[in-house]
Amino acid sequence: MSVLGWALPFVPAVAGGVLAVCGRRADRFAPGVALLVACVTLGLAIAAAVTRPVVRAPMFEGLPVGMAVDGPSAVMVVTVAGAALAVLVFAAGEPAVGEARARFFGLMLVFVGAMLVTVTATDLALLLMAWEVMGAMSYALIGFWWHEPERVRSANIAFLTTRAGDMGLYVAAGAALAGSGTLTLARLTEGRDPWVDLVAAGVVAAALGKSAQLPFSFWLSRAMAGPSPVSALLHSATMVAAGAYLLLRLEPLLAATGWAAPLVAWVGAATASLLGAVALAQTDLKQLLAASTCAQIGFMVMAAGVGAVAGGTAHLVAHAAVKSLLFLGAGAWLTALGTKDLSELHGAARRHRLVGITFAVGALALAGVPPLSLWITKDTVLTAAAEESTALYVVGLAAAVVAAAYAVKALAAVVRPADAATAFDTEQTGTRRVGPLENAPLPLLAVVAAGFGLVGIPAVWDAWNRLVGGPAEHAPAPVALAVSGGAALAAAYAAARLGPRVPRPSVSADWLHLERAVDLILTRPVLALADALARFDDKVVDGAVRSTATAGRRLAAVVDRGVEVPVDGIVRGIGRGVGHVGDLARRPQTGQVHTYYAQAAVLLMVLAVILLLVR
Repeated sequence: MSVLGWALPFVPAVAGGVLAVCGRRADRFAPGVALLVACVTLGLAIAAAVTRPVVRAPMFEGLPVGMAVDGPSAVMVVTVAGAALAVLVFAAGEPAVGEARARFFGLMLVFVGAMLVTVTATDLALLLMAWEVMGAMSYALIGFWWHEPERVRSANIAFLTTRAGDMGLYVAAGAALAGSGTLTLARLTEGRDPWVDLVAAGVVAAALGKSAQLPFSFWLSRAMAGPSPVSALLHSATMVAAGAYLLLRLEPLLAATGWAAPLVAWVGAATASLLGAVALAQTDLKQLLAASTCAQIGFMVMAAGVGAVAGGTAHLVAHAAVKSLLFLGAGAWLTALGTKDLSELHGAARRHRLVGITFAVGALALAGVPPLSLWITKDTVLTAAAEESTALYVVGLAAAVVAAAYAVKALAAVVRPADAATAFDTEQTGTRRVGPLENAPLPLLAVVAAGFGLVGIPAVWDAWNRLVGGPAEHAPAPVALAVSGGAALAAAYAAARLGPRVPRPSVSADWLHLERAVDLILTRPVLALADALARFDDKVVDGAVRSTATAGRRLAAVVDRGVEVPVDGIVRGIGRGVGHVGDLARRPQTGQVHTYYAQAAVLLMVLAVILLLVR
């Protein structure tokens, strides 16, 4: 049992680490190894979801760490492993002449291993470690084509933005130790005031940053600089989903504070509606899908705020299938046709039929069109929101309407017959074909994207509620489903009629100017402060050190002239005197007898004179 618990995250993590350091020699067989490891990981995930392993290990004195597969994490490990396998199959089929395949697949597997630890960790210490590894892997994968400066800059922005939010987890861990003396997730509510509030604040900041919620959303636009399989994995079941999952899992902590739950609910609702408007204004397919990820994650965050744990988890699973399907479709067209511009993709769905059909299923599910999955799962969240606040429900419903518009805008662009605007190879040279491995995962993902809404059937919903746990939730009422479904169909029809004439306000097209605002409000002042501190260091601190050294040299010079010179002169005079005496003493030493005799006679005469004078 415990072997299974350890093997689940560490099989992909260790295999990925080995592949990543093998170098270019392993490029040829890296895709095969990665697919084998992904298959094994999916098998381990299914076994863990059934057997529910629990593992513990000593790490800090009195604070052991551990992992456990309970109801919510059982759902997540299967979702993560399944999405990872689908994405890796697609990636294995992509032409990648000259690319570092071993490094790519190695990083992807480590990324998956870190996410599996994140969703099964039972304490903040292990969660923090996995959280950090996941952030580092996302940085390496977004900047995978490191020889292109703009992609590296995008990776830096994405990494630094999520790191700013990640600091919240450190605050939460410190506050948890101070307030309750434990890092166990299930006991975070046991701390004293104000420590519980600090724990909740740290968790909320970290989760909103990781899930690209307002005001952190812009980093997800930058993340599009990475390869398409990275986007598919990052947007579906890892990274951005991690923040929403953490909030759903810690829903009791949010509720215990009295302020965190409403805050989270409104941030989620605001993100769902505003980033939906951003998605609607995009002309690049991957940018549209990225903004839609922020918006759809907003529904999950809102679910955590209104206590809809089962509804939010269902939306997370359905969205993982939908978004990986759509990103893989966009990646297939980018590889084959060399563009992801919506106007240039006219006719793409007709040219590559399987990609087009499965993309259509995913887009209609994203639009919330009945009876597809996100129509049901989104309504489970809206039903709970309506019980909490009418205003919150109205904002959520408006966001659902916008979702229908942006999803159908993307679908209409690729379904429309080729016309004068259609153009290929404007971003890269296309291969004009979609390989068997690239096609392989699309039908299965389309089935899940279409059919996961069955979870909303009352009998199935009750079982899902028991599996996920959390507060008891009602299945969406028929009237509510009819309202949201009708609104989605109306918005979809309007978007299809308008096509490219959908208004594109500059503020929405530029992601609400969030990156500029952060640059103006935060980045520039911080850099200016750093520059001022650097000047202070150069002029004041370093200047003082240089002045002290100069004064020391001058004092030494004075000492040298006033004291050392006389003393040294005396010493040198004595030396010279002694030398002269020595010279004089050496002169009589001639070695000749007559000289010594004469010297003795002189000395005798001198002694005689002295005696006469003394007497």
